Formats: sequence, structure tokens, C-alpha cells
Amino acid sequence: MKSQDLSLVAAVAGLIALGSASMLANAADTKATEKCFGVAKAGKNDCGTASHACAATTTKDNDPNDWKYVPKGTCESMGGKLGAAKK
Repeated sequence: MKSQDLSLVAAVAGLIALGSASMLANAADTKATEKCFGVAKAGKNDCGTASHACAATTTKDNDPNDWKYVPKGTCESMGGKLGAAKK
């Protein structure tokens, strides 16, 4: 195998390992966090909603349909809700 090919294989293996580690870290984080609706500041939401598709795209502070992860047990004390606003 050429050294260029070896470098490519090593780079791909590194990306796969990094992705796997990231998924495991996110899985552990979700056990210690909860989705909190209505506390995300503009551009600081963690996921998409019916009105937009991506994280960090909300344009309004504290939109009751946007959410972000917060430490478990802190959402309601921050003024948020554990579920989206009812339509």
C-alpha cells in the first residue's frame, strides 16, 4: 500500500472513531438532560421544529415551540416547559 493510501485509510478510520465517540457522548448526555421548550434564545436552539429545520436557526427568544437541552430537573425553574406549546 502506498503511503498516500495509508494516510487516507488512517484519516477515514479517525473520522469513524471520532463520530462513534461523539454518538456515545451524546447518548450519555441525553440521560442527564431534558428538552426544555421556551428557554432557547435566538440562534441557540438545539434542534429544528415545524417552522425551521436546523439547530441554531430560531429567530425569536423564548419561542414556546423551540427547545434546548438543559440539565435534568432545571427546565421548569428556568421558566420553560417539558413539552411544546399546544396549537
